[in-house]
Parts: sequence; C-alpha cells; structure tokens
Amino acid sequence: MNIGSLLPRHARYRGEHDAFVIGEQRLNFRELNSRVNLAANALLAAGIRKGEKMATVLPNCEELMLLYWAAAKTGIVIVPSSPLLQASGLATLLNDSDTVIVFADVSFIKMIEKMQDNLPEINKENWILVGEIKESCGFTRWTDFISGVSDEEPPDANLVDDDVYNIMYSSGTTGAPKGIVHTHYVRANYCTQFASAWRMSPESVVLHAGAIVFNGAMLDLMPWMYLGATYILHQTFDPAEVLKTIFQEKVTHIVMVPSQIVALLNHPEFDPKKLSSLEMLQSVGAPLLLEYKQKLNESLPGIFYELYGVTEGFFSILDRDDAVRKIGSVGSVPAFIDIRILRENGEECGPNEVGEICGRSAMMMQGYYNRPDLTEKTIVNNWLHSGDLGYMDDDGYLFLVDRVKDMIISGGVNVFPKDIEEIIIKHPEVAEVAVFGVPDKRWGETPVAAVICHADHNVTADILKAWTNQRVDAKFQRVKEILILDSFPRNVAGKTLKREMREAYLSS
Repeated sequence: MNIGSLLPRHARYRGEHDAFVIGEQRLNFRELNSRVNLAANALLAAGIRKGEKMATVLPNCEELMLLYWAAAKTGIVIVPSSPLLQASGLATLLNDSDTVIVFADVSFIKMIEKMQDNLPEINKENWILVGEIKESCGFTRWTDFISGVSDEEPPDANLVDDDVYNIMYSSGTTGAPKGIVHTHYVRANYCTQFASAWRMSPESVVLHAGAIVFNGAMLDLMPWMYLGATYILHQTFDPAEVLKTIFQEKVTHIVMVPSQIVALLNHPEFDPKKLSSLEMLQSVGAPLLLEYKQKLNESLPGIFYELYGVTEGFFSILDRDDAVRKIGSVGSVPAFIDIRILRENGEECGPNEVGEICGRSAMMMQGYYNRPDLTEKTIVNNWLHSGDLGYMDDDGYLFLVDRVKDMIISGGVNVFPKDIEEIIIKHPEVAEVAVFGVPDKRWGETPVAAVICHADHNVTADILKAWTNQRVDAKFQRVKEILILDSFPRNVAGKTLKREMREAYLSS
C-alpha cells in the first residue's frame, strides 16, 4: 500500500491524459510526474528524510499539489496547515508536529519573521516561500529550491503499509493541538473505498473548489490519483466560476461543504440544464439542511451524495439512490466499516435510540501525534468515539442528531440546534442559519440564532424571532434572539464556526 506508486504508473501508461488543471495551467500525467519529481528530489537534496515532517501554509496552488505527491514518493510526512491560522496557533502546530521544513506563501513573510525565534528546529533556509518575492529576504524561494535537481524518479523509499503519510490537525486548532496521523494504508483505502462509493472511473472529471488542506479534500483527491482521472483545482471558491467550469469542462464529480452548496443553489446563474454532466454532487463537513437537500434532489435528481465521517477514521454515506427515500439520514454503513450507537455505559442502543456514534474501519488513524492520552480517550476497545449524537433507524440508516459540543441544555432538557435550524431555514428570506447556546440565569442555557438573509430581504430580527418561536415543537426550543449577519465566520474548509459566533455574542 504505497500511494507514491500511483503517479509514476499513470505517467507510464496514460501519460498524455489530462491530470491536473489549475488556472490556465493544464498538466498531463507525464508532466505532473516530472514536476512532482523535482519537488521530491529537492526535498532529499535539502537533507529531509523519510519520516521527517514538512508543513505547508499554502492556499490552493500547484506547489501544494506537488508537495502532496512528493511526500507520497519519499516517505516524508506532510503536515497541511490552514492559511487562516494566526502566528501563535501556527507556531504551536509546527512545534507539536516536529516540523523541520515549511513551505509558505510569500504573504506570510512578516509572520514568519516574528515566529522564527520560537521555532528553533526549523533553520532559516528551510523556510521555503512560494510566490513572487520582490527583494531578498534571507529565506529560500521555491524556484531556487527546485533549481538544478533532477526530474527523474527519486530513490525508492521502501514504503510499507504502516509508514505515515500525513498529520492532519483538527480544524481551527486552539489550545492543545490534535494531530491526526494517517498512514499509506489508510490513504490507499481512501483511494479504493471512495472511488467505488462515488462510482468514479478513469474518465471522470473532478472539480475541487474548496481548500485542499483539510481532510474532506481527500475524498476526491485520493480516488482521482488512484484511477488516473482529471482533477481541476480552483484557487478560491467562487460559485460563478464553479458553475462555469462544470459546464465548460464537463465536470462529473464535485465535493463541497454545505455553505458552498447553498451559495451555488442561490446564485443567479444556477441553471440545472448547464450542469447535466454531473454524476455526483457530494456534501461533507457538516449536515446539509433538509431544505437544500430537497432543492438539490428536485433540480439535479440522481446525483446527490452526503458523507458523515470523522477524520480519525470512519464514515457513512447517503448514496444517490437513497437520497430521496432516506433524505433525513446520513446514509448507510459501507462495506468493511462498523458503526454502533452506544449509551453512556457502553451498551449498544436499540433502533431509533439516540446515543454516541462510534465506529471502526481500515481507515482509522494510528492515533493523535504525541498524544497517547487523547488517543486512549478516543479509541476505547478498538472503537473510535466520535462525540456526535445519532441513531440508527429500523433499516440500519444513520441519522445525525447533533454534535455533543453543540447541544444546548436548557432547563435540564437537551436542545439540538439542528432541529431549530431546520425550521428557520424554511423562512423564504433566510439563506443560511446557525443556532448556538448562550448562558441563561433561569434555564442554564438558551438558544440564539444567527442568520444570513437573501439579498434585498425585508424581514427584521424581531419578526423572524416571532415567526420561529411560533413554529418550534417545544417551548425550550424558542430562541432568545436572532442576529441578522452579512456573513458567518468559517474555517479554511468552509465550515461555520459556531464557537466564534458565541464568543462574539457574549463579548458584545
């Protein structure tokens, strides 16, 4: 199970096939393999060896893609980091991961200069800057880093199943970092499992418009390389560009987070007739509200998939053939994966009984990097505890109730934000909604809703609050306040950060 062997194989057997497209650049597999070899050989020439850690602080760009596959060939462990991290968070992550070399966008140069004294393990020449640098800064330029090295295959790294490929840090790392360790074996399973689940083929055309530094990107990136299909990467998410690319490139597969799907459906240029090439539109990262699932199934029937999963290592899939019949669920359990719903005492729940979602699979992490204490709390008796609440129906389909951390306890009653969100999103003026709990002297906690309204809306916060509280199922679901916002805070993956909303609300 050596994922570094995939690209050379495609370069040999389907070298002229379109492999990677970004901006105006279009590389076939032979060209892509040659450029990856430059990066791999440059890393080895810099003295970086198998098992050592290299971090990236890069937006979507060609260099990031080259480094992903250079890591796969050399056995050097890649640590993708969010470009949205502040200096303190990034320094903590780099120290925690034992990183020895960093590839960063030139826009981070001032941050790097401030951080360098706090990162003694990273030599100044091992800060590699990607992008145009107008003057000498003492750091290494990407163009100089790869200059003068061979584009031939690097020496065989003798990789085996248990060799580590990457460390993925949980989104929005604060406090104690949690680096999730994935091996070549795990990523090889991503290749085969998701290629099968998405019904992909070597002729598929994949479009990825979100950041590829988070684990959800691996859902299409790994099967793309496994099959030797075509991968189109947008540098930033723009719904108009997504719609245009799908039409022009005859895109067959796309993975998006809910906020991106919402932006697509609400865009004035959304036209199902121009999206007829799509065979899959898959939602990941957070629950997609029913209102939008229904819109997708009506406007683009037979292509919607939804994945629920944890980066640590298991998932369920709502298949396109179940997308209408089981619309409220997050799907069934794929082959070679086990999922159980457990009570607090460890006993298994019965059908339709809410408990913690736990699972195990061939895609489970080795553990959290350098955190055996956290690993032992998360993996108990070989079962990975997600911290999410859900239930299995009588047919064995998984329903996600809510995240444990998002649950509101009001007057001793469990209140699930998702239930309230499903009501508010039905208001014709509302485009997006996020519900979170805030302290309340009488009830302990009470719900507050933040919404983004459609352009030129006429609704006020008070009207929307009254409308909502007339429609919730119980008094304890009534919202204390509704905030009408222009945008939500999101991480690099596009996930809505309720924690930041709550903090901003409490500090206002």
